[in-house]
Amino acid sequence: MGDTLYLNNKAAKQRTFDAIVVGSGISGGWAAKELCEKGLKTLVLDRGRNVEHIKDYTDTSSNPWDLPHRGAITRHDYQQSPIQTKIYAYNEVSKHFFVNDTDSPYTAVKPFIWIRGYQVGGRSLVWGRQCYRWSDLDFEANAKDGYGVDWPIRYKDLAPWYDYVEPFVGISGSAENIGHLPDSKFLPPMQFNCAEEYMAKKLKELYGDSRRMIMGRVANHTQKVGDRGPCQYRNKCEQGCPFGGYFSSNSATLPVAAKTGNLTLRPDAIVLEVLYDKNKKRATCVRILDATTMQTEEFYANVVFLNASTINTAWILLHSTSDAFPTGFGNSSGQLGHNLMDHHLGAGASGELDMFGDKYYYGRKANNCYVPRFRNISEETKRPDFIRGYAFQTSGGREGWGHHVDGENIGPAFKDAISEPGIWHMDMAGFGETLPYYDNKVSLDTSRKDKWGLPVIAIDCWARDNEWKMRDDEVATASEMLEKIGAKNIRTRNSKHAGERVFSVHDMGIARMGKDAKTSVLNGNNQMHDVKNVFITDGSCMASSACQNPSLTYMALTARACDFAVKELKKGNI
Repeated sequence: MGDTLYLNNKAAKQRTFDAIVVGSGISGGWAAKELCEKGLKTLVLDRGRNVEHIKDYTDTSSNPWDLPHRGAITRHDYQQSPIQTKIYAYNEVSKHFFVNDTDSPYTAVKPFIWIRGYQVGGRSLVWGRQCYRWSDLDFEANAKDGYGVDWPIRYKDLAPWYDYVEPFVGISGSAENIGHLPDSKFLPPMQFNCAEEYMAKKLKELYGDSRRMIMGRVANHTQKVGDRGPCQYRNKCEQGCPFGGYFSSNSATLPVAAKTGNLTLRPDAIVLEVLYDKNKKRATCVRILDATTMQTEEFYANVVFLNASTINTAWILLHSTSDAFPTGFGNSSGQLGHNLMDHHLGAGASGELDMFGDKYYYGRKANNCYVPRFRNISEETKRPDFIRGYAFQTSGGREGWGHHVDGENIGPAFKDAISEPGIWHMDMAGFGETLPYYDNKVSLDTSRKDKWGLPVIAIDCWARDNEWKMRDDEVATASEMLEKIGAKNIRTRNSKHAGERVFSVHDMGIARMGKDAKTSVLNGNNQMHDVKNVFITDGSCMASSACQNPSLTYMALTARACDFAVKELKKGNI
């Protein structure tokens, strides 16, 4: 590491591109597509193995009874990946899309579950696919209540870019005209089952428009999107979809980038650092470690996009030290690595519905329902005990044959009983906003090394009083709504203790956008204040977390930043 200058010799020329994109997940795939389509020779670096669409979705079409462990997680899986096995999407088929925790450890200063996928496509292969726009309720929140720094953009700046990315992504959903949850450009929505339809109707009767339940807005395609889809309602999305029934880098953005002839994809490339020329005040190249040969190489470009996902992007920046930036690349503000956020979950309730005994549903809908935020959106909904808000991801279903397996019955009566489905139930899972706290942070832990001999990241992040009070309200309102619609045997949950899962998989922050270079890392175009030819458009850039799933916003920010970067390149400004 250091302010090393490299002669642009023959070898360097062979490794010189117009642009370098680090990471190929949700935002990296979009950066690749946009830069390639705009004519830039673009190198995409990913630290994991290559994954080809359809070809590498092994066993996704197998029946559970044809798998060695019927799809279950084995003791060996728990031993080598004690963290990744905690996520719902990890199973016998999908586990190759998640890291081996033994090879890639990290230090959790406080309990923090960091879910990762190290392969081409990253977590776009296993994401939950929920897509919601932000509004000015979210972009103005920091300025209004004083937490964090003011966003340098507003909804009007991003709305055209939401419009731009959504038709390509392919988001199914319904227009609802909710002011603080703007509508997207939708494919037809998926449909409620009878329990969900009942709850949506009852909430409408009870609360009017103040608490509504809508179908989830999801990047599962209810109609074909180009040559992708439609969704086959298998609910095996985390295993890879051979039908292209949902948006991923592998099925969508990377193939488009490749068709331009401008894409060079380099898997097994662990980015070690970004090198800086302090005389030119620009990034000169990216140094990698080949994950298989253990050899280092440098690649050169006029512009660099960092999209390795929030915490890995932090690792790269903190590992890229020099005389100019002794505490991390582009860190004159001192904010790099700080203000880590995630949505908090684990609070909510479920209940049984003693009705619809003659009804069932067809297919396996890969989607939830959604109750948009209804706290702190107006003076009438303002809470005295916490700021910001939460939403509910809800679902209704009917118990299957397994509801009798714990009984003591045996024989013909038992066989008859398990041939009938059980009772209907509704579940409400809260997703709450976490405030941007400076001392929720990441740093390098040089006392530990990963499989490749590199220092690991230390994560020091925990919820605070505002989040705990919000969670208490989530439990209370979920219970209230279920009780009012007639649910029975209501059970509540609220993870509050060390060791319990409190956060989601939506890590954000560490290199936030802002108006002032003294208090932020990026400007309003996702461009580093300190280094004008470096852009960051993954979750690192976020100045607040809102309560909506963030990936759609990453995509819109990425397309917008690529447009700006290419225009600046053509002007000779970077």
